[in-house]
Amino acid sequence: MSEGEIDYAARARDHLGFSRWWLLVAAAASMALVSPYQYVWSSIEGPLAARFGIPLPTLGAVFTLFVVFQAGSQFPVGWWRDRHGPRTLSLLAAVLAGGGYIGLSYATTVWQIYLLYSLGAVGVGIVYTVAVNTALKWFPDRRGMTTGIGTMAFAAGSALVVPFVRANATATSYPTVLRTLGVVIGLGIFLGALLLRDPPDGWETDDESEVTVTGRQYTWREVLRTWQFWLMYGMFVAVSGAGLMLTAKVVSFADALGLTAVTATASATVLPVAGGIGRLLLGDLSDRVDREQAMAASFTLCGLGLVAVVYFAQRGSALGFLGSVVVTTFFWSPQYTLFPSVVGEYYGSTHSSANYALLYSGKMWGGVFGGAVAGWVVSQTSWSVAFLTGGGLAIAAGVGALALHAPARPTAEGSVVDPEPGD
Repeated sequence: MSEGEIDYAARARDHLGFSRWWLLVAAAASMALVSPYQYVWSSIEGPLAARFGIPLPTLGAVFTLFVVFQAGSQFPVGWWRDRHGPRTLSLLAAVLAGGGYIGLSYATTVWQIYLLYSLGAVGVGIVYTVAVNTALKWFPDRRGMTTGIGTMAFAAGSALVVPFVRANATATSYPTVLRTLGVVIGLGIFLGALLLRDPPDGWETDDESEVTVTGRQYTWREVLRTWQFWLMYGMFVAVSGAGLMLTAKVVSFADALGLTAVTATASATVLPVAGGIGRLLLGDLSDRVDREQAMAASFTLCGLGLVAVVYFAQRGSALGFLGSVVVTTFFWSPQYTLFPSVVGEYYGSTHSSANYALLYSGKMWGGVFGGAVAGWVVSQTSWSVAFLTGGGLAIAAGVGALALHAPARPTAEGSVVDPEPGD
């Protein structure tokens, strides 16, 4: 460690009495536990529809509502967490996320499916906010890697249960699967909540140093007055729309284009694994390179990967299709590592939960595109047109990232300096 550099690990240990990494382990484990809500829906919607004797489109808006409630809950959750800490919220998440799946296994009407999945989504939103901002608050020196670990767990955790769910995805077997998952989710989040806490104000700074690029701790109202936020918001909507469409519809897309059931199952399995690895590797890489350029490259490659998904599916190439799903997801998922890291650098960590939640609310609109809008495009045109549209949105976000740089920061004389891109 060079002279003048802050030893954040030692400071955290002094406050906690143990390594700060244990907090990240608890947060990441909770993320893994709630991940089936997002990544397993495409495998259980069919059995649900069959059990209720309804057409599959009747459940078409469930995933969209999940995204809306999961993303929309995060601003009030983040605002509360910045002021009161993560523990009470995490205990509430254990009830909502665990109880959502348990209740779903006993549902007898369609409206109960919508209600219970939406309540579970709020629990997922709480866990997500707590986990990402545990990394931002306790690891100002390793934002990219640590947010990568937490969001990797959210992406990859469901890979452990996708084969189990797919193997029991029948109208008679899925209730037992959901009850089992609900109990494990609720208990696991409850245990993690007992460990989680936030650092005291100012623990990470010296009198003459600031962690953030801007040297300023922005409130959410101040964040909304920067053009960087609105550019990132548009990028977030575009990339999440492309990725969530693939996540929600990859099985249906494979079936519609005549690929085998084995290929469809494999695509649902490799998708969260590729996403988890992408979040970790690109998050760690972004700590060492220009983060804005990492965003540009990642999102552009995501879009090109989605184009390749269509190309290989149309030609009936199972290996090409699976490889393209891996590439697309590998470069889409890092948005959930790169964006919070940039928000922490641009706007500070004091209000990071509320600030990133504002940006993350863009996932609601991405979910609307990935669910309802994509379904409408399919009905009016074709599966290929819908997926190619998503690819174009991701490429546009990659181009937009090239314009990003930190907000203007004050100089010693009181004026402001607008840093050049890459500063």
